Parts: sequence; C-alpha cells; structure tokens
Amino acid sequence: MTTITMPVTATVTTMSETLPDPFIYGWRQVIRFGPAGERLYVRVPLTLEDILHPQEDDVRMHSYEHEQICTYLNNVFQAQLAHDPTAKVLLDVRVAWDRPNVDPHTPDIAVVFGLKRQQNWATFYEAKEGTRPTLVVEITSPSTRYVDLVDKFDEYELVGLDYYILIDHHQNRHGEQRRVLGYQFTPNGYTYISPNEQGWLWLEPLGIWLAWDEDILVCYNKAGELIPNYVQVTQERANLKAQVKEEIQARTEAEARIAELEAELRRLRGEDK
Repeated sequence: MTTITMPVTATVTTMSETLPDPFIYGWRQVIRFGPAGERLYVRVPLTLEDILHPQEDDVRMHSYEHEQICTYLNNVFQAQLAHDPTAKVLLDVRVAWDRPNVDPHTPDIAVVFGLKRQQNWATFYEAKEGTRPTLVVEITSPSTRYVDLVDKFDEYELVGLDYYILIDHHQNRHGEQRRVLGYQFTPNGYTYISPNEQGWLWLEPLGIWLAWDEDILVCYNKAGELIPNYVQVTQERANLKAQVKEEIQARTEAEARIAELEAELRRLRGEDK
C-alpha cells in the first residue's frame, strides 16, 4: 500500500486553502489511481464541513488541553455511571441520528442511556440501537469554534438532543476567556442552563457539577467535593502508602524503644535488690 500526502489542489475549494497549514483540521485517506492504474492511498486535508459531518476514519487534530479535558471527563463520567449497565460514555464516536435531514456528527463526548447492548462502535446508529445520546460535550478550539457554537448548536437542537454542553476557551479583546455553557432542550428549543453563584454548571443526567478552576476544568460531586483526575488519585494513593509506611516504621521503632526501656528498667530493679 502506498500512502501519499497531497496538498489542497486548485480544483477543490476548502477553507484549508486560506490557512498556512492545509492540514490544520486533520486529514482523510482516499483512493486514487496512478499512471499505471495502481491504487494509491492519498491523504487530503479536512474542511470545516468535514469537522461538522465527519467520516469514520477521519483523523482530526486536537490540542493538548483538548485531550486532557476529554480524558478527565471520560473517566469521571464513566465512574458516575458505573452503577448503570445500560449507560455508556462515547469518546470521539460518530453518531448517526435517526433524522434524514441531519448528517452524522462526532461529539467529543456523548453520554447514552437505555442501551440494550454494548459494542465497539465506530458509528453509533440511533435507529439500530433504539436510543441516542442524552448529553453531548464539545470542547471548542480556535479554528473550529464557530462549528461548535453555531452549526452544532443548531443541528443538535434540530435532532432534539436533551443536553448540549460547551467547554469554551477563547481570546477576545478583554483577554483570555474560559466558560462552561449548558443548554437543555425544551418544546421551544434550547434553554440556557444558568450556573450557580460560583459559576458551576449542574449536569443533571450525571449528578455532578462542571466548572473551570482558573485554567483547569474540574468536576465536583453533589456535595461540592472535587473529583480528582487519575494522576491526582494515583499521587494521593502513593502519598497514603508512604504515610502508612512511615507510621508503621515509627510504631516499630517506638515499640523497639519501649522494649529496650523495659529491659533497662528490669535490669535496674535487679541491681537495686
């Protein structure tokens, strides 16, 4: 198999033509035929339309922060739903809606309830599974932010997605801005979910709070306690083990010292007699 990376040609009109890096959104592998009729696998840049409505094997570019947030939320959401065998968290899985006028999307994170089976989905077909995502989280990126804020908002509202959550990080004239936006579907369309006085957003289907803590996205349980990430849990476990080891060592040394003192006391009492 021969794979060739091709720049955008003049015969294809895409947003990528005006960008310094034509592969800024990612790439898709397509089949072309060479001069001798040989089959070639060519990488072509994705467009904004491809980001909105991707194919299964598209490779999309994500930032470090984007990946960190997705990993954290995926782990937290799975832990919250561990008691429900019919629930599943889909990470970067294509969703085909049971609506003929709405093409598939690939949400950053989708939460599905009411599953009769679980499998290794590349595309989750609402019609086949008999259910669909209840909640979707999208994490904005500067180059594709409009797609999440406008295009996906409109199309998720069109399919009647119950909860649409946006993790937004952008620059404006006032500087760096971070916010969590939540929308709940109603008979009249999406209604904005107001955060509490601390700026935390309540995710009803998961029973957790979602918020920015300065430049880190975090979750809190119903009691308002921070839900740590895997690194923090591992570090806390290591610290606890080290603390227990130190306490055992200190107790062993103390018991040894007490035994020495008792022996010395018995010796002294023997000398007094």
